[in-house]
Amino acid sequence: MSVVKLKGMPSYEIFGRFYDAVMGDGSESAKRVSELVRVSKPDARKVLELGCGTGSILKHLQDSYEVSGLDLSNKMLSIARKKVPQAKLWHQDMVDFQIDEQFDTVLCVFDSINHVRRFSDWKRVFARVRQHLSPGGCFIFDINTQRKLERHIAEPPWVHPFGRNLLIIGVTALANHRSNWNIKVFEHVNHARYVLHEEDIVEVSFPLEKIMRALRNYFEHVRVVDTDRRRPTGKSERLFFICKEALSPREPSPHG
Repeated sequence: MSVVKLKGMPSYEIFGRFYDAVMGDGSESAKRVSELVRVSKPDARKVLELGCGTGSILKHLQDSYEVSGLDLSNKMLSIARKKVPQAKLWHQDMVDFQIDEQFDTVLCVFDSINHVRRFSDWKRVFARVRQHLSPGGCFIFDINTQRKLERHIAEPPWVHPFGRNLLIIGVTALANHRSNWNIKVFEHVNHARYVLHEEDIVEVSFPLEKIMRALRNYFEHVRVVDTDRRRPTGKSERLFFICKEALSPREPSPHG
């Protein structure tokens, strides 16, 4: 077997082209998100997704809402444009995005905010969302908890064949409670020849209490949901935050 190695492009510029083949069409996640939107903001018309990736969530929301999205990965956005051609899509960073529109609901799912490495930038995201919400709007986002990241660090690498290709993900610990996701895709080319695509993606999480304190600077009502349990506990691995009735925007603190 011969392997040609390709590495060194920005996050998801490499893995982006394989993302849907590995992760599926996102229908189950979209149903969960759609239900949260329906219950939390039943009169929502315009929806913006931060970190929209290949558009899997937007695709499932497009029949019910006017959908928009933004992402830092050009590769992911190029797929989203084909998948959801009527969506408005922007190549922007969720930390400092600026759009001349307001939205009834802003989403940030698939643990996209975990890719934002500094907590001061999480607060900048919250402030930007507040500025882009229409009166009475709703912000819904999810996170991988610190417990989940620690579990992945302790586990052996995940090996997943898809088609004639092979995905290997190994998670290791970094300083300041960060985790590095090393992603290798062995793409079958012909016979015994493969091309190795590799990139590193960093995730970080923070304590629930710290996140809640920051959110309450921008939103009057903040609710936390663990969709796998009756209520959030220390064992929760994925949490959804539903933030409503925004207050007047405040400038985020530069400190985490």
